[in-house]
Amino acid sequence: MMKIDGGVTSPKGYEASGVYAGIKKSKKDMALVYTKTPAKVAGTFTLNIVKASPVRWSMDIVKNSDVAHAVILNSGVANACTGTVGDQNNEAMAAAIAKELEVDVKEVLTCSTGVIGKQLPMEAILQGVKLLPKELSNTIESGTIAAESIMTTDTYSKQCAVECVIDGKVVTIGGMAKGSGMIHPNMGTMLGVVTTDVSISKELLQEALKKDVEDTFNMVSVDGDTSTNDTLILLANGLAGNSEITKKDENYEIFCKALKEVTTDLAKKMAGDGEGATKLFEVKVLHAEDKKQAVTLSKSIVTSSLVKTAVYGNDANWGRILCAMGYAGVNFNPDTVDLYIESKAGSLKLVENGMATDYSEEVATKILSEEAVTAIADIKMGGETATAWGCDLTYDYVKINADYRS
Repeated sequence: MMKIDGGVTSPKGYEASGVYAGIKKSKKDMALVYTKTPAKVAGTFTLNIVKASPVRWSMDIVKNSDVAHAVILNSGVANACTGTVGDQNNEAMAAAIAKELEVDVKEVLTCSTGVIGKQLPMEAILQGVKLLPKELSNTIESGTIAAESIMTTDTYSKQCAVECVIDGKVVTIGGMAKGSGMIHPNMGTMLGVVTTDVSISKELLQEALKKDVEDTFNMVSVDGDTSTNDTLILLANGLAGNSEITKKDENYEIFCKALKEVTTDLAKKMAGDGEGATKLFEVKVLHAEDKKQAVTLSKSIVTSSLVKTAVYGNDANWGRILCAMGYAGVNFNPDTVDLYIESKAGSLKLVENGMATDYSEEVATKILSEEAVTAIADIKMGGETATAWGCDLTYDYVKINADYRS
């Protein structure tokens, strides 16, 4: 397996585009991902009871359609809490691009992100629909433009692509995602599109994605808020030419490993680009009794506001970590816990068997001052581990969200 430059246009048969349609004041605000060859489609979506119109539309396609050709995305307006008018506007957007691409409307998935409660500005949307097909290209640049066009408060676009060999054929997986705030997914993600040219059954494609997000996108938290629009779409058009994967054999495992490489990369980029963040905060729980315990503890640490502010302040206030573990809702023995912090500046044990070591505060501050910081909790109960990703909590997070609509 090898990481390569690119994103959604890296696999065979995929094109992408991004344009300024007029939804936002000036920045690019609509994107399109397209495959002329029909693709098997899988997806995971928000578990928020309040679901945006595009979420319900795309969920129906993933459940009931065998293939898809396109994903159209807009930023600036979420089309959530918009009633039947929102549903009609979403379908109109899908129908318009379907007509341009000469595909069935139920072969077009939709994604929206932005302000909740506002109706899609259909004049701008339909303008974008006219422009997007004209800009379609399979270049890396086109994939980058598409990734930029779905950004909201993101400070940079997020892409990743890898190659692997399955059945003697080179298989490529590429992805793009956006996410900076309102990020705390559960069986879903922010907005993400992953493309691949692998040949695989729809059932195994969905199973692979569902299992994958448990260890990747589901382990990301910026602010503890789960969006109304969280959507992750996975398309597989089969153009790599491998024998179709129809069982969980070695080829399936190779594909799953490559998929995880892409989704982990995107998840970490989103965590590190959290609204107002200055650093990526990674949490590892080691030697847990079972996977659920490891996941619960790591998420409790990474989502703690007090831990996140300590990380921002480069303060090795390890008591906040043990506190966050203690209210996580799973049992462990605090008297046997070891805590470490790590970064490229070094590694330091802060706690041994539940009590502070004779560590240097100066060294701890140096370690915590890096752009990527890891906290490790060894609970010494078994063989399971889990890793969660988040970011520090800064003054700028409040500033960004205090005037998000202005």
